[in-house]
Amino acid sequence: MAALEQRIGFATARDGTRLAYAVHGQGPVLVRAAHWLTHLQYDWESPIWQPFLAELGSRYTVVRYDERGCGLSDREVEDFSLDAWVEDLETVVDAAGLDRFALLGVSQGTPVAIRYAAAHPERVSHLVLYGGYLRGFDHRDPTDLQRQARDAMTTLIRIAWGKENPTFRRLYTSDFVPDGDEELLRAYDELLRRTTTPADAARFEAAFGAIDVRDVAPHVTVPTLVMHLDDDRVIPLSAGQEVAAAIPHARFVLLPGRNHVIQPDEPAWQRFFRLVDDFLASDPDGDAGRAPHTPLTVRELDVMALVRRGLGNDEIAAGLGISPRTVERHLSNVYVKLGLTGKGARAAAAAATAHPSGTRS
Repeated sequence: MAALEQRIGFATARDGTRLAYAVHGQGPVLVRAAHWLTHLQYDWESPIWQPFLAELGSRYTVVRYDERGCGLSDREVEDFSLDAWVEDLETVVDAAGLDRFALLGVSQGTPVAIRYAAAHPERVSHLVLYGGYLRGFDHRDPTDLQRQARDAMTTLIRIAWGKENPTFRRLYTSDFVPDGDEELLRAYDELLRRTTTPADAARFEAAFGAIDVRDVAPHVTVPTLVMHLDDDRVIPLSAGQEVAAAIPHARFVLLPGRNHVIQPDEPAWQRFFRLVDDFLASDPDGDAGRAPHTPLTVRELDVMALVRRGLGNDEIAAGLGISPRTVERHLSNVYVKLGLTGKGARAAAAAATAHPSGTRS
């Protein structure tokens, strides 16, 4: 990737899973929630994701990672669940030292991003969702024929994943890039082979089908942009519309095309990046869509009570049974909610929270 370099690092999730993450580009920080079929190193050179990453990196400092079981992250892990994926996102942004950032959810990364944004509104300035859904296949009331087709695909995944099998490759990749040329299809086949094992690919299929964040989406309070292709062959348009309808005040934009992974020669390409640029440029302080005087959580109030007693971060961590890094994160959240910056933020926050009832208004 000309003129850009990526820096790869590793973070360890709470259950011991090692996660690979990468940083490239310059400008405001944009975090991409992990979705399957990524490989930090191969994506850097393949025609599938390289143009997309280069375009993003020319505008933003991009933080992305391989989810557990994929790419450079640990394989053969036990926990494949939405809860684990959200915790992995928390782990990566903490390891990268990020306090506040825009969050991008693509495809299966959408429900992960929604869950994270709902839980951490003080850290997400803007939420961008593309080609995603709220509920997986198991919750879409599929017909018997659709269930049979999915079962057949899962069987093929276990048998033919990543092998030189053009029939299987066309069945799978033709939905993701139906307008792709032979080079792109071959690259996608190579991505299948490199990214994960046949057994884990089948586990991903099952785990994605079980996702359901319909109860969480209405609690997202950060500014949200939802984009979806009008003829997406992987995630139906109705799923994208459901996402936008569930998130309060979300903006929905319909893009032309049917390649789930959009390519530079498509009309949707330029419009996608123009929409993202305009959306992220709005409200540069990141406060639009977030209610003023966001209440402090009980844990944040506990931390501030110990700050007012003059305790340092290590002492607070020991007293509350949490890590010093978690204390720092709680303090950062308090500063954001109170609009405080600079060296005097700690003292100012202590004074502002001396009467907790005032912070809950």
